[in-house]
Amino acid sequence: MSEIIKAKNGKLHIYVRQDTYKGKLKSENWVGRTFFQGKQKVISSGTKDLVEATKILEKWYDDLQNGIEGSPEAEITNNQEKTPEIAVSEVNNQNKTQIVKDQEIRPKTTNEEQKSKKGILEKLKNAKIDFSFFKKKGSKDNKNKNTPNKFIQDITKNFSSKISKASVSNEEIAGVDITNDTIKVAQLSKEGDSWILDKISTRLLDKEQVNNNILEAKDYISEEIKLAIANAKITTSNIALSVPVTSAIIRVVTSPLMTENELQNAIETDSLWENLVQLTDNLNDYSVFHQVISRNSKNNTMEILFVASKLSDVNAYSSIIKKAGLNPVIIDVKCFTLKNAFDNTVSQDNKIQTAILEVGIDDNYLIIVHNNMPIITDIFLRPNEKDALLNISSDNRNQDAETIIRRFAMQLKQALNEYETKYNNKINNIRIVSSLRNIEDIIIAFKKNLPTTGFKIFDPLNEINIPKYNEDKVKIDNKSIFTSVIGLGYRKLDVFGYYKFVTAVKNINLLPNREALKRQNKIKFLSGFAFKGFAAGIAALYLLLIGLSFFEYNSNKNKLENYVQIKTEFDKINAQHSKIKKQSSDMRAALRLGKLVNSNQNFSYRALAQVARSVPQRVKFETLDFNGSDQIIITGLAFSDQDIINFIANLNSKGLIELASLQAMNVPQNTGDLQAASNKKGFTILCKLKIS
Repeated sequence: MSEIIKAKNGKLHIYVRQDTYKGKLKSENWVGRTFFQGKQKVISSGTKDLVEATKILEKWYDDLQNGIEGSPEAEITNNQEKTPEIAVSEVNNQNKTQIVKDQEIRPKTTNEEQKSKKGILEKLKNAKIDFSFFKKKGSKDNKNKNTPNKFIQDITKNFSSKISKASVSNEEIAGVDITNDTIKVAQLSKEGDSWILDKISTRLLDKEQVNNNILEAKDYISEEIKLAIANAKITTSNIALSVPVTSAIIRVVTSPLMTENELQNAIETDSLWENLVQLTDNLNDYSVFHQVISRNSKNNTMEILFVASKLSDVNAYSSIIKKAGLNPVIIDVKCFTLKNAFDNTVSQDNKIQTAILEVGIDDNYLIIVHNNMPIITDIFLRPNEKDALLNISSDNRNQDAETIIRRFAMQLKQALNEYETKYNNKINNIRIVSSLRNIEDIIIAFKKNLPTTGFKIFDPLNEINIPKYNEDKVKIDNKSIFTSVIGLGYRKLDVFGYYKFVTAVKNINLLPNREALKRQNKIKFLSGFAFKGFAAGIAALYLLLIGLSFFEYNSNKNKLENYVQIKTEFDKINAQHSKIKKQSSDMRAALRLGKLVNSNQNFSYRALAQVARSVPQRVKFETLDFNGSDQIIITGLAFSDQDIINFIANLNSKGLIELASLQAMNVPQNTGDLQAASNKKGFTILCKLKIS
């Protein structure tokens, strides 16, 4: 412990705690310690500035003496020295279940540890926090006013759920599980309701290279990940990985009922977590994930899952994946990866009577899933006791081994009894997850201490279809070592929030840039979705046109059945029409000639009569234009030039015609006239009459 600064007449001690975690101070903030009603109280000021910390801690001391209790970081009885450990304990806050995993102070003996825990439970149980500032003014009154929009909201939510489910089903993500002993990679796919283990690979690590510290062997670990990915023939670069439970803080907290917007506003102003989750360190040093688990409109409360991990740890694990040339898209906590595998393997009926227990030299904890909410209890073992687990054998039992197993089993029994008393449900089976070589011997020892509880190694592959090419890779007795990587293999990035409609703990992601990553993948999906929609629209249009063409073809086919008959009738009528048309043309020509003749004039009548008598047999008139006085222009057709000459000679021999001359000759075009043969010649003759 560093220098202690005394205040309040020596009754308040202010100092910086010297407990270390991974070689560094757990907290550099000033903390305060005092004794109140025979118990030691400790609280963090939340600041490194001594002057500011002194004001905060002195106010805390005054409030404590006046009966206004703050939120102590720990409560210690009997003035005993304590050993700091990372712990998970179940806490009841305002009659609501909470999962707490935080920096807590633990006693050396089990009895003292239990007394300390009860002291914390009592203080938190009686703690009252005013959450009224989270609620927007009039939010309760406005609830009924928003009823007309409920239908639109339901439609939007349903559409979002469908889009989210579609995007989740198309995501390809591989799980990577990193431990001190091995690296395991796996990729799963889903067909209908069945999962398939498409790809899997395991690589043993050199203990001398790792030296029980993964983060200090980044280069070696990243190379091994590359080899594992290559051996499994995994092509996707999107990776889901997990951080150890000891690197995370997990809580389920109860807050007033809020809308999503109100909740987001409270988080953005840093007021929510400061009141609900009182951390010893600066909140900005953590990567935080939260998700509303349940809402209780009757009690006007809701439960929020809070998960946090040091940014330094998250970035360190993320950098290992990036060094391997891969893209980390999900960072989960290992306990939740176990729950993921558990949820997809154990049937719903057995799940309510079954818990999952991890046993190892790093993490030891019990997970009970109640109404889809995980209740996590840490099993506290000293470092030397964890190492001694490796030496437990059913053939060679010693007093130290008996003590460790008895201590372990006692904590298990306590956690089970607390759950069974609170929820009136008995846990009959415990599934074991462990990579220890002697886990079968440890299970035998557990059964002797807890004879009414069934212990069995958990098999995460029990409900998964395994192709033949992967059977040899998983052909081992202890398949529980694959639990974490299989749980990661179930994960999806969930860019549209699909798991909001399912359950919170399937959606945990501590990646600091997860929102930007989600937006990027959302745009990518929507672009592909729009392209598919456009292609589908074009295809639908083509199908519609093909359908219309087929309908039109059948309709025209029916109409063309009488084509031959109609064609025959048309030709017959057309011939009659041509004949009548010719007769009509002849009649119109005669009428035009008749209009030119003035029957009241003797001279014109006689002149036209002489013209008519002059026409040879092989000459045909077409037009005759008389100007009414002394000139007639005649056009027509003749079979030969001689016929035209004869016609002119005949005209010149008439007494009333002074002169007849040829003005023009031509070969007429075939106009369809039946008598206008191609060998006839057209002519134009000018006749000048004698005027007496």
